[in-house]
Amino acid sequence: MSDLSAEFFGKKMKNPLILASGVLGVTRKSLESVAEKGAGAVTAKSFSLEARKGHETPIITETECGLLNAVGYSNPGIDAGLQEFSGWKRNEPLIISLTAGNENEFAQLAEKVDATKKEVNCSAIELALSCPHTPGFGLMAGQGDAAATERITKAVKEVTALPIIVKLSPSMPGEVQAAKAAEESGAAAINMGNTLGPGMRIDIERKKRMLAFGRGGLSGHAIKPIAVRCVYDIYDAVKIPVIGTGGMINGVDAIEMMMAGARQVGVGTAVYYKGLDAFSQIENEMNDWLDKHGYKNVKEIVGVAHE
Repeated sequence: MSDLSAEFFGKKMKNPLILASGVLGVTRKSLESVAEKGAGAVTAKSFSLEARKGHETPIITETECGLLNAVGYSNPGIDAGLQEFSGWKRNEPLIISLTAGNENEFAQLAEKVDATKKEVNCSAIELALSCPHTPGFGLMAGQGDAAATERITKAVKEVTALPIIVKLSPSMPGEVQAAKAAEESGAAAINMGNTLGPGMRIDIERKKRMLAFGRGGLSGHAIKPIAVRCVYDIYDAVKIPVIGTGGMINGVDAIEMMMAGARQVGVGTAVYYKGLDAFSQIENEMNDWLDKHGYKNVKEIVGVAHE
């Protein structure tokens, strides 16, 4: 059987699969369950400075090719969030995701994480700079450029020694330039990406939009080719690790993303379709493919599509 282990900022992951932010990341118990079911690392739901109710329901709807969601960063606020995740004892790395409207707010959030990093035992901070259905946050706050990425990353780097993951979206123009700016400003990794959009569905019988917010981010298999292309381009442009997120439903999807250059793979919508068994299923499918093709270590395939 192939070795699927991966390195994550000095910690060993049993496999390269990371639970994406926003999926079952509300409580420590839920993330512990995800880790027990096979995730190599987990990401908490994004926290803002103050508690947010998020958008009104319905916040999710299926499409012919995936899901549209408009959650709106609902969360209990950073202080309550850090208290909830205090005492993480599992070996799987815990990533704390942050969302804010500008560099000063991101820095305030990061300071709070840094002050409690021993109690929480998190391995990295993820900056959610892109959400296509929540105006006013990250690069959607009218700051969609590399300069804004640089300002935010530098501000966070000044207040914490924790590794910083900058999360970008294929919806934002200039993702390669933003990734380079993040690297030059001290980011330790790029998470490419987030949902795509915004998109919309209309109930033709009710003559109403199906999401209460009206529009939402598209996830699922439909966005995988775009996510793979973004990872491929960013891998060529930066030296720091790239996490590939978007459309990962099965093991073959994960293999393709890693060949594009991802060292780890974010898993989100697959959990909606398959439940917590998604991680073990993807891991087994990856193992089967690697064994069949003569690979002994998953690291051997990272970036091979560039050769």
